[in-house]
Amino acid sequence: MNFDGEPQRLDIYLQELYPKYSRSRLQEWIKKGRVLVDGKVQKASHILRGGEAIEVEPLELKALKARPEDLPLEALYEDDDVVAIHKPAGMTVHAGAGTTDGTLVNALLHRFEKLSQLGGDLRPGIVHRLDKYTSGVILVAKNDVSHRKLQDQFAGREVEKTYIALVENVMSHDAGTVNRPISRDPWKPVRMAAVVKDDPELGRDAITHWKVLKRYQKYTLVEVKIGTGRTHQIRVHLGHLGHKVAGDTLYGARPHESGRFFLHAWRIRFTQPTTGERIEIEAELAPELKEWLRGLQ
Repeated sequence: MNFDGEPQRLDIYLQELYPKYSRSRLQEWIKKGRVLVDGKVQKASHILRGGEAIEVEPLELKALKARPEDLPLEALYEDDDVVAIHKPAGMTVHAGAGTTDGTLVNALLHRFEKLSQLGGDLRPGIVHRLDKYTSGVILVAKNDVSHRKLQDQFAGREVEKTYIALVENVMSHDAGTVNRPISRDPWKPVRMAAVVKDDPELGRDAITHWKVLKRYQKYTLVEVKIGTGRTHQIRVHLGHLGHKVAGDTLYGARPHESGRFFLHAWRIRFTQPTTGERIEIEAELAPELKEWLRGLQ
């Protein structure tokens, strides 16, 4: 195949071609010489400029399956189709590069007899995700039918997701909206970046609404609603405004003694897949976040 597009890293381009594989897996292909650019082995960071011939010999994924683990799990809501969990900061939702145990999925498999299998053996029941250090409410599907219906709700932007965030610096406006596509940062792939809105092909559309809840001397507490669910969306969009999420060192914020950043999935509204009832679930701020705010008084 020939690369024909805007300049980007080789590993980023491969992830577009093979979305089911993790970036670390694709970088392994590159290191092992399974990817050639114009007949030569290149580094994962090699920048494609356009017109290169790309040859890929994939390495198949090893069969993996998540195992049950007896881990603390707080259920906020449960019926025959859906369970809502209060995920603590520091817990990864499902296995990925470098993480196989201690995940939300491991805990779910121990707690519940049956979960949806649409996500495969590594992601049973998982309909959407939260970042590792984001706490709060997350929905899990118990069966395939409810999983599909919830997926449709997320895709149709019918699920209302509200977050609480503390950001650096004092916001001058009381409310606002960020409507700017998000893409992988070509120079630091572990991060995302807001891109030029006039060129949507460079990223996926993303909309974030925010309003000020309280202003502190050097910080602002905000309520955030997202119309889309892109990777790191809130962190990127608020940072784009000049207000990094407090404690988010990945995006340049000062570290906090709690070891996490201040972003909490506070409330979610969705339609129950079987009854059609509109359901609202809230997750109380984690203790360390309450203590963080007390320290700002």
